[in-house]
Order: sequence, then structure tokens, then C-alpha cells
Amino acid sequence: ADAPGMLTVLAATPETVMPARSDAPIGAPCWVDLSSSDPAASKAFYGALFGWSARESGEEFGHYATFELDGVPVAGCMASQDPAMPDAWLVYLATDAIDAVAASAEAHGGQVLMAPMPVGPLGSMAILLDAGGAAVGAWQPGEHRGIGVLAEPGAPSWFELHTRGYVASLAFYRSVFGWDLHTMSDAPEFRYTTLGEGETAL
Repeated sequence: ADAPGMLTVLAATPETVMPARSDAPIGAPCWVDLSSSDPAASKAFYGALFGWSARESGEEFGHYATFELDGVPVAGCMASQDPAMPDAWLVYLATDAIDAVAASAEAHGGQVLMAPMPVGPLGSMAILLDAGGAAVGAWQPGEHRGIGVLAEPGAPSWFELHTRGYVASLAFYRSVFGWDLHTMSDAPEFRYTTLGEGETAL
């Protein structure tokens, strides 16, 4: 695709329903959060669009807000720390060895933008730059297990990366996050690969 490192998160329609999820498989998308220049406006927007409510944290966690759908966590929102950066969503991939993932990212053509750090008892996070130049998060869960429901109306349902570094990105996610890759199309006009395949694709 034309946009460098653009991550897209799609929400479900009423025709697609899946049960709640307690844990994401290792390597799979497990959380998304929004860095917003206007958190109040973002909360109002997603509340009206998807029916999300925002549960605020305290000063200890920088007033981070957890978006909930019918009381189940589905995403997060925080105030942007850099006014020069556009508002953006970040997708986090689940890991049980966040230090090893960060080291592996550097060994496979990526960078560590934010080194692994604990977030109280909730878990540990890192922010990486993949081999194609896209930012991606890594999350090792503690008390916070991630998105609690997928593909129900208003909940996250699909995550994809648009990259100019297609081949390098595939190698990166295979090596760093252990992705089981399945190519759907490899024509010059349309290259598309999934983590898992068919109805189990993530």
C-alpha cells in the first residue's frame, strides 16, 4: 500500500459475533490504544460511534483511559506526548517474553523505540519499529489480559499492516513474534498474507 507503516483496525458489524476472549495467542493482536491530541473529543467520538465508555485511570498511569464495551475492555486512549505527531492507533502483540522480543526485533532489522517496562501489576510493554518502518507494541500480560471481546458489534475485529517493506515485514513478524504466515495473494498488484488462515486468521 502507499502509506508507510499504516496500521488499520476494523470494527465488527452486527452480522459478525464471536465470544469473549480471556487471553490472546502469543504473537496475536491483544490490545490497541489511541494517542490523541484531544482525549475528551476522542472519547466522545468513539462513545457515539461504537458505544464505548471510558474508564479513567489515576495520575499514576498518566490518566490513561480504558475504553469498554458493555463493561468489557476493548481499547485504550491517552494524551499525545508529542504535539508534532498526528493522532494514531497502536496495535500491541502478545508475548510471554518481552525482553527476548525486544532483542529479537533489533536482530531482525527493527528498532526498539521504547524499551520493555513494567506498567504496575498490569503487565509489561515495549514499542518497536518493524523492519518496514511501522510502529508496533508488544505486551506481556499481568493483570491486564488485553481485549476482552472480539468481533462483536462495536468491538475490534481485524488488524492489518500496510507497508512498503512487505517482504522484510513478513520476515520480521515470523522471526520476532513467531507468526505462522499464510499467503493469500502474491501478485504484483495485490500481496496479502495473514497470521493463521481461514476462520482462524488473526
